Amino acid sequence: MAKDTAAVHAGRMSAQHFGVVNTPVYRASTVLYPDLATLEAGNVPYKYGRLGTPTSQSFEEAVTELEGGARAFVCPSGLGAISFALLATLGAGDHLLMTDSCYGPVRPLCDRVLRRFGIETTYYDPLIGGDIARLMRPNTRAVFCESPGSLTFEVQDIPAIAAAAHAGGAAVLMDNTWATPLFFNAFEHGVDISIQAATKYVGGHADVMIGYVCVNQANVKRFADAQHDLGLYASGDDCFLALRGLRTMPVRLARHRETALTLARWLSQRPEVSRVLHPALEGDPGHAIWKRDFRGSSGLFGVALKPCSHSAFAAFMNGVKLFGLGYSWGGYESLIVPAHITRSVRKFDADGPVVRIHAGLEDPNDLIADLEQAFAAMGAAQ
Repeated sequence: MAKDTAAVHAGRMSAQHFGVVNTPVYRASTVLYPDLATLEAGNVPYKYGRLGTPTSQSFEEAVTELEGGARAFVCPSGLGAISFALLATLGAGDHLLMTDSCYGPVRPLCDRVLRRFGIETTYYDPLIGGDIARLMRPNTRAVFCESPGSLTFEVQDIPAIAAAAHAGGAAVLMDNTWATPLFFNAFEHGVDISIQAATKYVGGHADVMIGYVCVNQANVKRFADAQHDLGLYASGDDCFLALRGLRTMPVRLARHRETALTLARWLSQRPEVSRVLHPALEGDPGHAIWKRDFRGSSGLFGVALKPCSHSAFAAFMNGVKLFGLGYSWGGYESLIVPAHITRSVRKFDADGPVVRIHAGLEDPNDLIADLEQAFAAMGAAQ
């Protein structure tokens, strides 16, 4: 079925819950067994709250179908999903190739936590493509991608990277939060492990912290064992909210996409703007690969401003009224934050400050008017 249809129907358990449309919230730790024989055999669908409930099962089954993978595992946050995926894939003495455009908190995860476990990380240029083969080592077990990259929005050549990684015996992991499985099918492009910060577009309402990892068949047992051993769990309430958000994600994403493109095209004409970082724009350096591999774009993009004083930049940021100054994204509200870009391999070229914008569900004309008056405040402060 089409992904829009799967978002509505996948993971439904109405027949088991008296026709109720949404799987109810199960807040559970203890699950009672009818007798000793059943307890000892353990052949029941739910054994203990941490090991899954109908609510988490509904969510995991829904995203598995949407992703086209073999099985999904729910996690307590997006970063928790990344941590889980890396810890399930890597061990002491292994080598990880991590894109230099990764989500910021992934760096301390690699440089502090994984290093303590004897796992070495090498950061690579996100635009390396198939040339990543020259960075592969005999002990390289994983190549981590994020496309488009956080803050800078470079588009990676995932099929080329995957081919080189698989030739060297490494698994390919990808943070696919920007596009979601609606706009990028990770498994069709060679990814083995697809990761979502479901806090963002899946939840969609800025009121849940949750993530998931979806894997191909070759990784099911390894990840099932790792989830059990690590004690990962997401509450029934969070799974319910994420599942509810999933049902409307296609229509919300369509609005996010159109508003973001409207804002990006308007911003690209502003005299205060050096360049807009949005791969769906025809002039973007990553547009050709984006057009080849993606089915759509989302509401998140970057804007590199021309050089200005800090007071002028502050006037711009403080001048917005409809854009909230806050982290995360994917909710119904528009957001804007300064982009603090950290790179190890290739310096990101920007003469002035860079901001990250999330286009929410407001009327785009109101958002443009809000940015326009913020630019006027910026000009007055120069």
